[in-house]
Amino acid sequence: MLTRDDAIAMIEKADNATALFDADPAVARRRYRELATALHPDRNPGDERAHRAAATLNRLYDDWKRPRRQTVTTATSSYTLTGPHAIGSIATTYRTTGPHLVKLVRDPALNPLLHAEWTALRALDDLTERHRWLRPYYPRLIDTSGPVARGDRAFTVLDPLIDGFTTLADIRKAFPGGLDGRDYAWMHRRLLRAVAGAHRAGVVHGHITPDNVLVHPEQHGIVLVGWSFAVGDGELPVAVDNSADYPPEVHKGQPVTAATDVHMLHTMMADLLAPGENRQRTFATWCTQDAPAQRPDAADLLDEYDELLGELYGPRTFRPFTIPETGA
Repeated sequence: MLTRDDAIAMIEKADNATALFDADPAVARRRYRELATALHPDRNPGDERAHRAAATLNRLYDDWKRPRRQTVTTATSSYTLTGPHAIGSIATTYRTTGPHLVKLVRDPALNPLLHAEWTALRALDDLTERHRWLRPYYPRLIDTSGPVARGDRAFTVLDPLIDGFTTLADIRKAFPGGLDGRDYAWMHRRLLRAVAGAHRAGVVHGHITPDNVLVHPEQHGIVLVGWSFAVGDGELPVAVDNSADYPPEVHKGQPVTAATDVHMLHTMMADLLAPGENRQRTFATWCTQDAPAQRPDAADLLDEYDELLGELYGPRTFRPFTIPETGA
């Protein structure tokens, strides 16, 4: 339960409604109730600071509920934004009145990161023209802002990945004791394909985190998103994010390679698996050695991981995956 001090600190730190409330309406409502409860006048009689924070809370929540439509324009099309869909480290992704999503950078100084995303997604589009079986693992680039005036914000137009999808970060919250190895197995197999495919296109994702993996539990779908930090193999990163768990070469300011993605993918794997999944955890440790040259290639890992799964679970069978209800 939030304390009075926690609630005040969160509200006073928030610059706007999207900084305080999640794009998911259920999560936003729950956050509002928690904050309002912590700041209720009956719990804080005569506390002027708490009362001011409560007034700010109500104003920000009203702002969050009131869609402020904005239209962004490319060389060929216009897109009217409705409400936020997801809030990332550098950009907010909005729903539109049409069938697309628009990812709009929050600070014009970060426009180069969206430019990096365009380069990566175009390379992946070229890859999937030749290897169509890889298409489901990547977002589809529809349009871009192109060059913008100084002080304006760049944006990316994407095919929507909405219905039925959730993030690995949300799945981790729903399974605080960690994932059963049989459930994570199908996710990891698909992630290995996505990463190996990107490396075949010469692209290093550079920011593989649970927030950047979309999962469709019912269809066993995986999409690797968040390509704003992507660079070519052997290049220096355009930027780093304090929320990511980077391997040693990034901390040393060295170029990133395919081995960087392998390390990040398997660090995430170890974080998501239940503590008793010893064989898969050992596999993850082997892939997260400090020296990049000692890490296996993602493409080589496809067969090796399948061999491990065969030893652990026998022939593959479809295993339904359901996310438990966490309550309001």
